Amino acid sequence: MPRHDPDHYRAECHDYTGPREECGVFGVWAPGEEVAKLAYFGLFALQHRGQEAAGIAVSDGSRVLVFKDLGLVSQVFDEQVLSTLSGHIAVGHCRYSTTGSSTWENAQPTFDTTATGSGLALGHNGNLVNTAELLAQSRKVGVPTRNGASTDSDLITGLLATAADTGVENAAQRLLPQLRGAFSLVFCDESTLYAARDPHGVRPLVLGRLERGWVVASETAALDIVGARFVREVEPGELLAIDAGGLRSSRFAGPDPKGCVFEYVYLARPDTTIAGRGVHATRLEVGRRLAREHPAEADLVIPVPESGTPAAIGYAQGSGIPYGKGLVKNSYVGRTFIQPSQTIRRLGIRLKLNPLRDVIHGLRLVVVDDSIVRGNTQRALVRMLREAGAVEVHVRIASPPVRWPCFYGIDFASHAELIANGTDDGDVEGIRRRIGADSLGYVSLEGLIAASEQPASRLCTACFDGRYPIPLPPGESIGKHLLEDLDAVPRVSSLTR
Repeated sequence: MPRHDPDHYRAECHDYTGPREECGVFGVWAPGEEVAKLAYFGLFALQHRGQEAAGIAVSDGSRVLVFKDLGLVSQVFDEQVLSTLSGHIAVGHCRYSTTGSSTWENAQPTFDTTATGSGLALGHNGNLVNTAELLAQSRKVGVPTRNGASTDSDLITGLLATAADTGVENAAQRLLPQLRGAFSLVFCDESTLYAARDPHGVRPLVLGRLERGWVVASETAALDIVGARFVREVEPGELLAIDAGGLRSSRFAGPDPKGCVFEYVYLARPDTTIAGRGVHATRLEVGRRLAREHPAEADLVIPVPESGTPAAIGYAQGSGIPYGKGLVKNSYVGRTFIQPSQTIRRLGIRLKLNPLRDVIHGLRLVVVDDSIVRGNTQRALVRMLREAGAVEVHVRIASPPVRWPCFYGIDFASHAELIANGTDDGDVEGIRRRIGADSLGYVSLEGLIAASEQPASRLCTACFDGRYPIPLPPGESIGKHLLEDLDAVPRVSSLTR
């Protein structure tokens, strides 16, 4: 599907085309508070989950007003804009598209007018796998198509709005059981804030308490930044409604938890807690297990910052090899609309990372990263470290080989592009040769699951083992040992996030 130049730039220049963080959602119901500013700071804490677009919808009880644009949260909003967004309910969203194009129309929150004339704004993190079926349903019931919009989030919003003749809450109870895939939703009308999580709870969603209100967010770190007290996770299959009457909870489906294990590997902030387990503590333990599973004779352990840092610390603790900083990350290289020249393109990873030559010269290094997807980043990184004077480079990865695409909201490379696709063991020796490392070791799936302290039965590990907990549409089912050319088949449908 078409890619815009900024995405091509990211792929060619950074190759931080590894796992894309997808989207962050935030909602607040707090009369008397500056809810737009609370949403702004909440999105700021969730910026890592999506850097293509940001938006906030606010209700003052009589109307719903939406402001959104392409860019980072700090680029989209300023004091002047936030001052115009007054009310007591806010829904915020930061977006990274997978196959939907990066256009203003696809920025969120989405908006529609309900069957009764009220406004409806919605933010979505995840990806549906039955959009073709839902699209047919939407045409049957006469849901209008928004010009230029092409996401499953628009489809959900349109179906909700059309069915809301007896209220949004009733419409949600009827529609949500029909959605298949991963979805964490935050939405509102003029009087009520809603939150819902798919029956498998693939994507995270948490509930927090303010002194004078409630907050829902993708991660607990967003609760912390606005001063909300963590109450609990939104349960899989649960619909929350918050209004002047308080908080109401209802079920639209029975829970069958399959939380995404990659949240622990990369997606979530290290200061977030998932299912009672701190992400930072999990990553430290992964590093310790990695040291036991794949020891190395080396002089220094260095991380690929920032996502590899906790696991590198754990590896140093587990191995007894000193930990050090051997790479400097440019924190200001993020989304850009500047098309690179060929000269800049050749700089590759140096736009993001640069070695500390005085630290690594003459040393045997263990380099710890969170994952390998295509392998381009690691190949460039190993070459750069050798040029800076490292005598050996031993790569250690704090996740198993990524061998399967994700249909539930992470934009991995296509199946054909995944460097570890096609074999049960990921062909580690072949990958080692391709990236040019002296040795390569991945933590085992068993080790990763143990570090998360979650039962394997409650986790989605499909990107590692091909076991998809939510059935895929016909033509896209992938058995554990069945290798199909996924590029010849649409990724779920053209209506994807």
